[in-house]
Amino acid sequence: MKVLIVNKFLYPNGGSETYIFKLGEQLEKMGHTVQYFGMEHEGRIVGNDVDAYTSNMDFHGSKLSKITYPFKIIYSFEARRKIRMVLDSMHPDVVHLNNINFQITPSIIYEIRAWQKRNAHNVKIVFTAHDYQWICPNHMMCKPTGEICEACIRGEYVNCVKNNCIHGSKLRSLLGMLEGYYYKWRKTYRMVDVIIAPSQFLFDKFSVNEQLKDKLVMMHNFLDAIPQSNDSVNEVTGPYALYFGRYAKEKGIETLLECAKRTPNIKYVFAGNGPLEDMVNAVPNVINMGFCNGEKMRRLINDARVSIYPSEWYENCPFSVMESQMYKTPVIGSNIGGIPELVEGGMLFEPGNADALTAAVQALMTDDRILAQCEAGCNAVHFDTAKEYAEKLLKIYGKCDE
Repeated sequence: MKVLIVNKFLYPNGGSETYIFKLGEQLEKMGHTVQYFGMEHEGRIVGNDVDAYTSNMDFHGSKLSKITYPFKIIYSFEARRKIRMVLDSMHPDVVHLNNINFQITPSIIYEIRAWQKRNAHNVKIVFTAHDYQWICPNHMMCKPTGEICEACIRGEYVNCVKNNCIHGSKLRSLLGMLEGYYYKWRKTYRMVDVIIAPSQFLFDKFSVNEQLKDKLVMMHNFLDAIPQSNDSVNEVTGPYALYFGRYAKEKGIETLLECAKRTPNIKYVFAGNGPLEDMVNAVPNVINMGFCNGEKMRRLINDARVSIYPSEWYENCPFSVMESQMYKTPVIGSNIGGIPELVEGGMLFEPGNADALTAAVQALMTDDRILAQCEAGCNAVHFDTAKEYAEKLLKIYGKCDE
């Protein structure tokens, strides 16, 4: 089978990129042909045979012309032209879409179907929803203030402008609204064969939308263990509570730091980066390791007494929660979004509640009996390996014909 994986970033950038690289690697191991389409970038690590990619665009910077910005963010003629070159060369059986909005745009769905018609070659279109973009213009289902919001979930995208939902900008929110209404009016997402929801929570939210509800299947993300190295040494000694991820408000960092201040005798290790890094560095009992990956990250997770995931927005299927339990480290997680359905070994608390989080941290960091119970829960957890996930995915690819 020939599979074209589409994602706007083709370099390590976040969870969706981890997903596409590992999935593509696994499909190739199983004898399938895999190529990639997305934006060109100096850090790009995957590609396609004809080296066709869209121009690198950064909507957070100032390089993009204000004149072309509105057109490029909603509909991309360049993306259609470039993906046509890949389709002509590869003749894929499946086009697997991931994060495509804004830089690539859903306009490529039309190109795939037009190419299919011209060439009389059936192409299945599968989409993995890594966030809520197709039901929420700012993709996070929360306002700039951090307040959870479901106002657009049924396609009422005018609420995006009312609340300035995209970066607090009226212009960007207007463009997000126009994008939502444009693809709703054209029933674009009906042209996709299958939408993979990585959590039951996201599945349920998408099910409310008339254009999406009968396209859905639920599959939690996959996870492979990092091979252990006998030479690795953890720089951190003694018991500690671990947070790893982005240092941002929606991740609950402010609540976690308040918890750390209330428990000065507990050591906290943070691994990551983000806009609130100065706040992280200002708390005396927090050790900021910066961004970590590979064996270094595995050791930090494995040696932690507890891993904390205090997010305050609708997380989908966070790899951090899965990784912690895979390495038998109990999780203290917010009772929000897709987090609760992943936590078997650990405790849940009300998001944003520093009192509840502090109580949970103190319990797991000081009571060996409670810790042992949570560790036993971790032993019962199983997440699909990349191979197991790919085997299920291939069945989905095949069912698109039915």
